[in-house]
Amino acid sequence: MLSPERKSGLVKKRGMEMIKAVLFDLGGTLHTSDSPPGREKWFARRVIDRLADYGIRLDTTEEELAVRLGVNAEAYKHMTEADLREYPAAEIWSKWYLKEYGLSEEQLRPMAEELSFLYDYERPRVMRRPRLAETLEELRSMGLRMGVVSNIISTSVVPHFLREYGVDGYMDCVVTSCGTGIRKPDPGIFRVAEQEMGLEPRELAYVGDTISRDVRGVRNAGWRLMIQIKNPGVAHRDKGLENSGYRPDYLIEELAEIPAIIAGENKKV
Repeated sequence: MLSPERKSGLVKKRGMEMIKAVLFDLGGTLHTSDSPPGREKWFARRVIDRLADYGIRLDTTEEELAVRLGVNAEAYKHMTEADLREYPAAEIWSKWYLKEYGLSEEQLRPMAEELSFLYDYERPRVMRRPRLAETLEELRSMGLRMGVVSNIISTSVVPHFLREYGVDGYMDCVVTSCGTGIRKPDPGIFRVAEQEMGLEPRELAYVGDTISRDVRGVRNAGWRLMIQIKNPGVAHRDKGLENSGYRPDYLIEELAEIPAIIAGENKKV
């Protein structure tokens, strides 16, 4: 005999929960970026000038520094993709980004976060995704909570972007690799987000643009739903993973597709 709850359709299917929150990656997801010709050289000049403001003079040209920053940042990314740690900003700049210039962590510590902010905010040309605010408003109207989980070296740049885009009020948590010391796809960074949201993995959906970090991370963490948004600019990050078995539940073109996906998933419960 069916219970009154089952008769009324209120008992959830085994293993299924309503999605209660949607969390987002930042770079490539809430915004995209590119690097127009001359951008690397322009940013290198910004770094040289800012260090000079603090009394640190680099014996280099902007052309040389632009090349070194590119090579060193890529080497740092490869290392962190292996150990899934994010290092303190002063260490990143001393031992990696500016390693040829003999600057100690102590010298760089007073301006390390500022340099990291400039690196994440100014180095690329960034464009917010279309219908960002409208999508978040629709999700909130559905009773969903939201947050951000991002690999990033600046502690202040994610809140800055959210304020700039006028969407900071939608986010119940902002969890970053620089704040936790953990990088996606390590499930540990997702566990921090679960704790901050007070929700279980089966109640969470995530939106990101990469297989290597986002899809793998969500699968490692056991979250209910993974939505991948297309971003041709990061195809090189996913090279070799096309047939790895890591696949999103949905692959989308635009943020505006998300509310209908969540509504459809919650109808299954």
